[in-house]
Amino acid sequence: MIPNMMLGKIKYGKITVVIFLTVLIWVWADLALDDDVTVPKATINAAFSKNIWVSFNDKAKVSINNIELKGPTSKIAEVRRRLNDGTLVLDFLLNPEREGMTTTGLHSLKVLDFIKKSEKMKIKELSGLTVEACVPEIIDVNVVELVERALDIECFDENGAPLEVASIEPSSKVDMFVPADSRLKARVELTPRDIEQARHSVVKKTPFVVLAEDQTRQASAPVEIKMPPEADSLSEYPIQEAKLGFTLSANLQGKYKVDVNYNEVVRPFTILATEEAKLAYESQPFQMTLYILDSDAQKEEQQREVVYNFPEKFVRSNEIKLNPLQKPAEARFKLIPLTSAKTPPVGLD
Repeated sequence: MIPNMMLGKIKYGKITVVIFLTVLIWVWADLALDDDVTVPKATINAAFSKNIWVSFNDKAKVSINNIELKGPTSKIAEVRRRLNDGTLVLDFLLNPEREGMTTTGLHSLKVLDFIKKSEKMKIKELSGLTVEACVPEIIDVNVVELVERALDIECFDENGAPLEVASIEPSSKVDMFVPADSRLKARVELTPRDIEQARHSVVKKTPFVVLAEDQTRQASAPVEIKMPPEADSLSEYPIQEAKLGFTLSANLQGKYKVDVNYNEVVRPFTILATEEAKLAYESQPFQMTLYILDSDAQKEEQQREVVYNFPEKFVRSNEIKLNPLQKPAEARFKLIPLTSAKTPPVGLD
Protein backbone atom coordinates (compact mmCIF):
# COMPACT_ATOMS: atom_id res chain seq x y z
CA MET A 1 0.00 0.00 0.00
CA ILE A 2 1.05 3.59 -0.72
CA PRO A 3 1.25 5.64 2.45
CA ASN A 4 -1.39 8.34 2.91
CA MET A 5 1.35 10.98 3.03
CA MET A 6 2.54 10.02 -0.47
CA LEU A 7 -0.99 10.10 -1.80
CA GLY A 8 -1.37 13.63 -0.49
CA LYS A 9 1.84 14.71 -2.15
CA ILE A 10 0.81 13.24 -5.48
CA LYS A 11 -2.58 14.93 -5.40
CA TYR A 12 -1.15 18.35 -4.54
CA GLY A 13 1.46 18.05 -7.25
CA LYS A 14 -1.18 17.32 -9.86
CA ILE A 15 -3.27 20.24 -8.72
CA THR A 16 -0.27 22.57 -8.97
CA VAL A 17 0.51 21.39 -12.47
CA VAL A 18 -3.09 21.80 -13.56
CA ILE A 19 -3.25 25.35 -12.18
CA PHE A 20 0.03 26.28 -13.83
CA LEU A 21 -1.07 24.92 -17.18
CA THR A 22 -4.42 26.67 -16.88
CA VAL A 23 -2.74 30.00 -16.25
CA LEU A 24 -0.43 29.48 -19.19
CA ILE A 25 -3.37 28.68 -21.41
CA TRP A 26 -5.23 31.82 -20.35
CA VAL A 27 -2.15 34.02 -20.76
CA TRP A 28 -1.43 32.49 -24.15
CA ALA A 29 -5.04 32.93 -25.17
CA ASP A 30 -5.01 36.58 -24.11
CA LEU A 31 -1.81 37.24 -26.00
CA ALA A 32 -2.99 35.34 -29.01
CA LEU A 33 -6.26 37.28 -29.22
CA ASP A 34 -5.42 40.87 -30.11
CA ASP A 35 -8.06 43.55 -30.04
CA ASP A 36 -8.06 47.19 -31.09
CA VAL A 37 -9.63 50.46 -30.02
CA THR A 38 -9.81 53.93 -31.57
CA VAL A 39 -9.08 56.94 -29.43
CA PRO A 40 -11.19 59.69 -31.01
CA LYS A 41 -9.10 62.64 -29.91
CA ALA A 42 -5.71 63.50 -28.43
CA THR A 43 -3.50 66.61 -28.27
CA ILE A 44 0.13 67.48 -28.81
CA ASN A 45 1.54 70.32 -26.71
CA ALA A 46 4.97 71.89 -26.93
CA ALA A 47 7.30 71.47 -23.96
CA PHE A 48 8.61 74.72 -22.48
CA SER A 49 11.96 75.93 -23.79
CA LYS A 50 13.54 79.15 -22.56
CA ASN A 51 14.88 80.30 -25.90
CA ILE A 52 12.56 78.52 -28.35
CA TRP A 53 8.89 79.19 -29.05
CA VAL A 54 6.95 76.36 -30.68
CA SER A 55 3.45 76.70 -32.12
CA PHE A 56 1.13 74.76 -34.40
CA ASN A 57 -0.44 77.09 -36.99
CA ASP A 58 -0.18 79.88 -34.40
CA LYS A 59 -1.85 77.70 -31.74
CA ALA A 60 -0.34 76.41 -28.52
CA LYS A 61 -1.51 72.84 -29.20
CA VAL A 62 -2.78 70.68 -32.02
CA SER A 63 -5.48 68.00 -32.07
CA ILE A 64 -4.81 64.45 -33.27
CA ASN A 65 -7.81 62.29 -34.20
CA ASN A 66 -8.64 58.62 -34.55
CA ILE A 67 -5.58 57.07 -32.94
CA GLU A 68 -5.85 53.30 -33.49
CA LEU A 69 -4.36 51.19 -30.69
CA LYS A 70 -3.86 47.44 -30.93
CA GLY A 71 -2.87 44.91 -28.29
CA PRO A 72 -3.93 42.13 -25.94
CA THR A 73 -7.64 41.90 -25.29
CA SER A 74 -7.36 42.64 -21.58
CA LYS A 75 -5.26 45.79 -22.22
CA ILE A 76 -7.62 47.05 -24.88
CA ALA A 77 -10.61 46.39 -22.63
CA GLU A 78 -8.99 48.48 -19.88
CA VAL A 79 -8.25 51.32 -22.33
CA ARG A 80 -11.82 51.19 -23.59
CA ARG A 81 -13.18 51.30 -20.04
CA ARG A 82 -11.03 54.28 -19.10
CA LEU A 83 -11.96 56.13 -22.28
CA ASN A 84 -15.62 55.65 -21.47
CA ASP A 85 -15.31 56.97 -17.91
CA GLY A 86 -12.99 59.82 -18.95
CA THR A 87 -9.99 58.78 -16.84
CA LEU A 88 -7.65 58.24 -19.80
CA VAL A 89 -6.58 61.39 -21.61
CA LEU A 90 -3.97 61.21 -24.34
CA ASP A 91 -1.87 64.36 -24.35
CA PHE A 92 1.60 64.17 -25.86
CA LEU A 93 4.48 66.56 -25.17
CA LEU A 94 6.74 67.65 -28.00
CA ASN A 95 10.29 68.48 -26.95
CA PRO A 96 11.72 70.65 -29.76
CA GLU A 97 15.35 69.91 -28.86
CA ARG A 98 14.75 66.15 -28.82
CA GLU A 99 13.04 66.35 -32.21
CA GLY A 100 15.87 68.45 -33.66
CA MET A 101 13.62 71.49 -34.13
CA THR A 102 15.85 74.27 -32.83
CA THR A 103 16.12 76.67 -35.77
CA THR A 104 13.63 79.33 -36.77
CA GLY A 105 11.28 78.15 -39.50
CA LEU A 106 8.63 75.61 -40.40
CA HIS A 107 9.32 71.96 -39.51
CA SER A 108 7.37 68.78 -40.34
CA LEU A 109 6.49 66.21 -37.69
CA LYS A 110 5.59 62.61 -38.59
CA VAL A 111 2.85 62.14 -36.06
CA LEU A 112 2.65 58.34 -36.07
CA ASP A 113 6.37 57.91 -35.44
CA PHE A 114 6.27 60.62 -32.78
CA ILE A 115 3.42 58.96 -30.87
CA LYS A 116 5.01 55.49 -31.09
CA LYS A 117 8.20 56.63 -29.36
CA SER A 118 6.56 59.08 -26.94
CA GLU A 119 6.84 58.70 -23.17
CA LYS A 120 3.06 58.61 -22.95
CA MET A 121 2.93 55.20 -24.65
CA LYS A 122 5.26 53.79 -21.98
CA ILE A 123 2.92 54.32 -19.05
CA LYS A 124 1.45 51.22 -17.42
CA GLU A 125 -1.98 51.52 -19.01
CA LEU A 126 -0.58 51.77 -22.55
CA SER A 127 2.64 49.75 -22.47
CA GLY A 128 2.47 46.75 -24.77
CA LEU A 129 0.06 48.44 -27.16
CA THR A 130 1.01 49.42 -30.69
CA VAL A 131 -0.10 52.55 -32.53
CA GLU A 132 -1.44 51.59 -35.95
CA ALA A 133 -2.70 54.86 -37.41
CA CYS A 134 -3.76 58.45 -36.67
CA VAL A 135 -5.03 61.58 -38.40
CA PRO A 136 -3.28 63.68 -39.60
CA GLU A 137 -0.09 61.81 -40.48
CA ILE A 138 2.06 64.98 -40.68
CA ILE A 139 1.71 68.34 -38.94
CA ASP A 140 3.57 71.64 -39.37
CA VAL A 141 5.54 72.87 -36.39
CA ASN A 142 6.55 76.53 -36.37
CA VAL A 143 9.73 77.29 -34.44
CA VAL A 144 10.97 80.76 -33.49
CA GLU A 145 14.30 81.30 -31.76
CA LEU A 146 14.04 83.76 -28.86
CA VAL A 147 16.59 86.28 -27.62
CA GLU A 148 16.79 88.05 -24.28
CA ARG A 149 15.67 91.69 -24.29
CA ALA A 150 15.04 94.34 -21.64
CA LEU A 151 11.33 95.11 -22.06
CA ASP A 152 9.34 98.08 -20.75
CA ILE A 153 6.61 97.08 -18.32
CA GLU A 154 3.07 98.33 -18.93
CA CYS A 155 0.12 97.90 -16.58
CA PHE A 156 -3.48 97.22 -17.55
CA ASP A 157 -6.75 96.58 -15.77
CA GLU A 158 -8.89 93.48 -16.31
CA ASN A 159 -10.57 95.09 -19.34
CA GLY A 160 -7.26 95.82 -21.04
CA ALA A 161 -7.31 99.57 -20.34
CA PRO A 162 -3.83 101.03 -19.67
CA LEU A 163 -3.09 102.16 -16.12
CA GLU A 164 -0.83 104.96 -14.96
CA VAL A 165 1.59 103.82 -12.26
CA ALA A 166 3.66 105.75 -9.74
CA SER A 167 6.59 103.34 -9.65
CA ILE A 168 7.73 99.84 -10.58
CA GLU A 169 10.51 98.30 -8.50
CA PRO A 170 13.21 97.15 -8.82
CA SER A 171 12.95 98.49 -12.38
CA SER A 172 10.41 99.55 -14.98
CA LYS A 173 12.12 97.10 -17.37
CA VAL A 174 12.38 93.32 -17.19
CA ASP A 175 14.63 90.86 -19.04
CA MET A 176 12.61 88.36 -21.07
CA PHE A 177 13.06 86.07 -24.07
CA VAL A 178 11.16 87.27 -27.17
CA PRO A 179 11.49 87.03 -30.97
CA ALA A 180 14.45 89.10 -32.13
CA ASP A 181 12.40 91.30 -34.48
CA SER A 182 9.49 91.91 -32.11
CA ARG A 183 8.53 95.14 -30.36
CA LEU A 184 6.78 93.43 -27.51
CA LYS A 185 6.36 95.00 -24.10
CA ALA A 186 5.94 93.16 -20.84
CA ARG A 187 2.47 93.39 -19.36
CA VAL A 188 1.06 93.33 -15.85
CA GLU A 189 -2.68 92.87 -15.29
CA LEU A 190 -4.18 94.35 -12.13
CA THR A 191 -7.53 93.45 -10.63
CA PRO A 192 -9.62 96.14 -8.86
CA ARG A 193 -8.35 94.75 -5.57
CA ASP A 194 -4.74 94.99 -6.82
CA ILE A 195 -5.27 98.60 -7.83
CA GLU A 196 -6.73 99.54 -4.46
CA GLN A 197 -3.83 97.89 -2.65
CA ALA A 198 -1.25 99.55 -4.92
CA ARG A 199 -2.67 103.00 -4.15
CA HIS A 200 -1.90 102.55 -0.44
CA SER A 201 1.23 100.40 -0.52
CA VAL A 202 2.56 98.09 -3.27
CA VAL A 203 1.32 94.99 -5.03
CA LYS A 204 3.55 92.18 -6.33
CA LYS A 205 2.80 90.90 -9.83
CA THR A 206 4.78 88.90 -12.38
CA PRO A 207 5.13 90.54 -15.83
CA PHE A 208 4.40 88.48 -18.94
CA VAL A 209 4.57 88.80 -22.70
CA VAL A 210 1.89 87.70 -25.15
CA LEU A 211 3.55 85.85 -28.03
CA ALA A 212 0.23 84.91 -29.66
CA GLU A 213 -3.35 84.23 -28.67
CA ASP A 214 -3.36 82.10 -25.50
CA GLN A 215 0.44 81.89 -25.62
CA THR A 216 2.27 83.83 -22.92
CA ARG A 217 5.65 83.76 -21.22
CA GLN A 218 6.20 84.93 -17.65
CA ALA A 219 9.20 86.78 -16.26
CA SER A 220 11.40 84.95 -13.77
CA ALA A 221 10.46 87.19 -10.84
CA PRO A 222 7.65 89.54 -9.76
CA VAL A 223 7.88 93.33 -9.52
CA GLU A 224 6.42 95.71 -6.96
CA ILE A 225 3.92 98.19 -8.38
CA LYS A 226 2.72 101.37 -6.73
CA MET A 227 -0.25 103.28 -8.10
CA PRO A 228 -0.73 107.06 -7.82
CA PRO A 229 -3.37 108.35 -5.43
CA GLU A 230 -6.83 108.91 -6.82
CA ALA A 231 -7.53 112.37 -8.22
CA ASP A 232 -9.94 113.25 -5.43
CA SER A 233 -7.20 112.63 -2.88
CA LEU A 234 -5.20 115.62 -4.17
CA SER A 235 -5.54 118.92 -2.34
CA GLU A 236 -5.99 122.33 -3.91
CA TYR A 237 -3.13 124.76 -3.29
CA PRO A 238 -2.84 128.40 -4.36
CA ILE A 239 0.49 129.48 -5.84
CA GLN A 240 0.94 133.14 -4.92
CA GLU A 241 4.50 133.93 -5.98
CA ALA A 242 5.44 132.06 -9.13
CA LYS A 243 8.63 132.92 -11.02
CA LEU A 244 8.89 132.97 -14.81
CA GLY A 245 12.04 131.93 -16.66
CA PHE A 246 12.97 132.17 -20.34
CA THR A 247 14.62 129.59 -22.57
CA LEU A 248 16.21 130.80 -25.78
CA SER A 249 19.02 129.58 -28.00
CA ALA A 250 22.60 130.91 -28.17
CA ASN A 251 21.62 132.58 -31.46
CA LEU A 252 19.43 135.04 -29.55
CA GLN A 253 21.33 135.45 -26.30
CA GLY A 254 23.06 138.83 -25.97
CA LYS A 255 21.23 140.15 -29.00
CA TYR A 256 17.68 140.55 -27.75
CA LYS A 257 15.83 141.20 -24.58
CA VAL A 258 12.40 139.73 -23.90
CA ASP A 259 9.56 142.17 -23.32
CA VAL A 260 6.71 140.19 -21.72
CA ASN A 261 3.53 140.89 -19.75
CA TYR A 262 5.23 139.41 -16.69
CA ASN A 263 2.76 140.40 -13.97
CA GLU A 264 -0.19 138.98 -15.87
CA VAL A 265 1.60 135.68 -16.44
CA VAL A 266 2.69 135.09 -12.84
CA ARG A 267 -0.50 136.16 -11.15
CA PRO A 268 -1.79 133.65 -8.54
CA PHE A 269 -3.13 130.31 -9.77
CA THR A 270 -4.12 127.01 -8.17
CA ILE A 271 -2.81 123.47 -8.50
CA LEU A 272 -4.01 120.04 -7.38
CA ALA A 273 -1.23 118.18 -5.62
CA THR A 274 -0.03 116.24 -2.63
CA GLU A 275 1.73 118.36 -0.04
CA GLU A 276 5.10 116.86 -0.92
CA ALA A 277 4.64 117.62 -4.62
CA LYS A 278 3.49 121.17 -3.91
CA LEU A 279 6.58 121.90 -1.74
CA ALA A 280 8.89 120.46 -4.40
CA TYR A 281 7.25 122.64 -7.04
CA GLU A 282 7.58 125.82 -4.99
CA SER A 283 11.25 125.12 -4.22
CA GLN A 284 12.25 125.19 -7.89
CA PRO A 285 14.03 128.32 -9.25
CA PHE A 286 11.23 128.89 -11.79
CA GLN A 287 7.66 127.66 -11.65
CA MET A 288 7.03 128.56 -15.30
CA THR A 289 9.09 128.68 -18.47
CA LEU A 290 8.47 130.62 -21.67
CA TYR A 291 10.20 129.03 -24.65
CA ILE A 292 11.53 131.56 -27.21
CA LEU A 293 12.12 130.36 -30.79
CA ASP A 294 14.73 131.81 -33.18
CA SER A 295 11.94 132.66 -35.61
CA ASP A 296 10.32 134.90 -32.96
CA ALA A 297 13.00 137.53 -33.67
CA GLN A 298 11.52 138.13 -37.11
CA LYS A 299 7.98 138.73 -35.86
CA GLU A 300 6.03 141.32 -34.00
CA GLU A 301 4.40 140.60 -30.67
CA GLN A 302 3.87 136.89 -30.06
CA GLN A 303 1.41 134.98 -27.87
CA ARG A 304 2.28 131.58 -26.36
CA GLU A 305 1.31 129.43 -23.37
CA VAL A 306 3.96 129.01 -20.73
CA VAL A 307 5.13 125.59 -19.54
CA TYR A 308 4.48 124.76 -15.90
CA ASN A 309 7.62 123.20 -14.47
CA PHE A 310 5.91 120.55 -12.38
CA PRO A 311 8.53 118.10 -11.02
CA GLU A 312 8.64 115.15 -13.41
CA LYS A 313 8.72 112.64 -10.56
CA PHE A 314 5.35 113.83 -9.27
CA VAL A 315 3.86 114.24 -12.73
CA ARG A 316 4.55 110.57 -13.47
CA SER A 317 2.88 109.53 -10.25
CA ASN A 318 -0.11 111.81 -10.92
CA GLU A 319 0.54 113.78 -7.73
CA ILE A 320 0.52 117.27 -9.22
CA LYS A 321 -1.27 119.11 -12.01
CA LEU A 322 -2.84 122.43 -12.86
CA ASN A 323 -6.35 122.80 -11.50
CA PRO A 324 -8.62 121.90 -14.46
CA LEU A 325 -10.68 125.01 -13.68
CA GLN A 326 -7.53 127.14 -14.03
CA LYS A 327 -6.80 128.39 -17.53
CA PRO A 328 -3.10 128.00 -18.42
CA ALA A 329 -1.21 131.30 -18.38
CA GLU A 330 -0.46 132.81 -21.76
CA ALA A 331 2.43 135.20 -22.34
CA ARG A 332 2.38 138.10 -24.79
CA PHE A 333 5.95 139.02 -25.69
CA LYS A 334 8.28 140.48 -28.29
CA LEU A 335 12.03 140.47 -28.80
CA ILE A 336 13.74 143.86 -28.69
CA PRO A 337 17.23 144.10 -30.28
CA LEU A 338 20.00 145.25 -27.93
CA THR A 339 22.15 148.19 -29.15
CA SER A 340 25.90 147.70 -28.65
CA ALA A 341 27.70 150.47 -26.66
CA LYS A 342 30.19 152.47 -28.76
CA THR A 343 33.87 151.91 -27.91
CA PRO A 344 35.84 155.22 -27.45
CA PRO A 345 38.87 155.79 -29.76
CA VAL A 346 42.19 154.49 -28.44
CA GLY A 347 44.37 157.19 -26.82
CA LEU A 348 41.54 159.59 -26.05
CA ASP A 349 40.57 160.37 -22.49
